[in-house]
Amino acid sequence: MKFKLLIALSLVIASVSTFAQGNEGFQRLPNGVQYKIFTPNTGTRIKLNDVITFNFIQKTDKDSVLFSSFDAGRPVTLAVQPSRNISDLMYFFPLLSVKDSALVKVPSDSLFTDSSMQRPPFFPKGSSLQFVIRVEKVQSMDQAIAEQQRLMDSLKTAEATKLEKYITDRGLKMTKTASGLRYSITRPSVKVRPLAGDTVLVNYTGRTLDGKVFDSSIEADAKKAGLEQPGRTYEPISVVVGQGQVIKGWDEGLLLLNEGSKASFLIPSDLAYGPRGAGNDIAPFSSLLFDVELVKVKPAKKAGSSSATSAKKTPAAALKSKTGTKAPAKKTGTKAPVKKAVKK
Repeated sequence: MKFKLLIALSLVIASVSTFAQGNEGFQRLPNGVQYKIFTPNTGTRIKLNDVITFNFIQKTDKDSVLFSSFDAGRPVTLAVQPSRNISDLMYFFPLLSVKDSALVKVPSDSLFTDSSMQRPPFFPKGSSLQFVIRVEKVQSMDQAIAEQQRLMDSLKTAEATKLEKYITDRGLKMTKTASGLRYSITRPSVKVRPLAGDTVLVNYTGRTLDGKVFDSSIEADAKKAGLEQPGRTYEPISVVVGQGQVIKGWDEGLLLLNEGSKASFLIPSDLAYGPRGAGNDIAPFSSLLFDVELVKVKPAKKAGSSSATSAKKTPAAALKSKTGTKAPAKKTGTKAPVKKAVKK
């Protein structure tokens, strides 16, 4: 990290020095963008469809930093495609090679061509949006895909090892399903068991395998864990089970329980949030532990009932009118079991 910060500092110093010299040493592209390559290398130039990894600082021409990948602690990786707008820099990357660094000045007037667009005060007319760039890696698409697959395989292996160690260290006795879900029923019940399409009310507390409580519908658990959930109503969440409204591990696990029962679910990442993770607490390839209570089962109306269609849609429609979300289970403050559109 110190090395990256030193690089960032040296690039900023270089860009400040260049700024002080006005436009001296800059070259201009047909679209009005000016640039200066600080460390030109003789390597192969970047091509369309190459996958590049680079660090960058985005700033005003008064050197106010808007974003820094150095500060964020991670570079950006993307495939070079035909340019769609002047700020995407896709037209500029083919001028660079691996380990090149450059300063690019995009005229702010070209970013605010629509009179209805609000121009920030730090981008007055005639100013520029500047990028200080350092190219860290250049790969072909095949190379990038192969590297990504190796990384994913490594993370999946590490996850499986951690999960098995978690179970062994605690002497857990859990049933494993064909999908990989592990569960144990901690309070049995002989009441009704839900079917796919039924609505269930569920209390839960979700934890990572490191013991971090990331969400709970139970106020005492949330407060004990120090969760910040302003405006949260602590009550069982409503889920139409078996319909993909929640993560796969929940959809499968809830169908194994009876009304009134309690259980623990150990859910591997491929039945939860997979390689993307969720939020700050759930990292990619994270197995999760949920303690759940199936509070109530509301059977779906059978086909043929005059009110069947409207009754089945009521929970979703009612919640949609309040929250604007698709999933009935999604309420303010809840995040763990609900299936997300991207995250997902």
